[in-house]
Amino acid sequence: MKPIIIALAKGRIQEEAVPILRQAGIFPEQAFFDDNERQLQFSCKDSNISIIRVRSFDVPTFVAFGAAHLGIAGSDVLMEFDYPDLYAPLDLDIGHCRLSVAELDSGKNDADLSRISHIRVATKYPNITRRYFAQKGIQAECIKLSGAMELAPKLGLAPCIVDLVSSGRTLKANGLKEVEEITKVSSRLIVNRAAFKTSNTEISELIEKFREAVSD
Repeated sequence: MKPIIIALAKGRIQEEAVPILRQAGIFPEQAFFDDNERQLQFSCKDSNISIIRVRSFDVPTFVAFGAAHLGIAGSDVLMEFDYPDLYAPLDLDIGHCRLSVAELDSGKNDADLSRISHIRVATKYPNITRRYFAQKGIQAECIKLSGAMELAPKLGLAPCIVDLVSSGRTLKANGLKEVEEITKVSSRLIVNRAAFKTSNTEISELIEKFREAVSD
């Protein structure tokens, strides 16, 4: 019998997801907890479940295309890719932060976005960014970056960024300020729609275990 595969990202989401996994009766092998481990797929004790560890932005892709049956992904990533083959039945109430617009902190009032028709934005969320500014009647020219977003305004690459914000300390340390919140973010349990139909009993039971773990 092939294992049910769960896609999970290393880092903060993994750390916050582990208590939920355990509460749901999922106990990954010891190598899963080793940050230096290069292994990417892990078995789970006394279960037909396997966990794969991938980049956070790749979790929805692995699930949407059927390489994994389920996954845990931030709502920001789900909004960015908007895969129709994903079903997100449960907010896990972890990974809380927000997706925001930030610019250089000049000590003056925030820029009046209603007066402009075009803006250049550095972000790893080009789809969300374009949609957000389009609602304001502004054409967003997105420069896609994978990291070090905070350098973009300081070095003249783009006057503002769209990125995740938690405490705001990183923005402040780099001379930026948060000017608009686009959306609040949390991590969701996601399921491949086709897998849900073909393995309904097993996956439905897993979803219910996650639901009970979150409500405890």
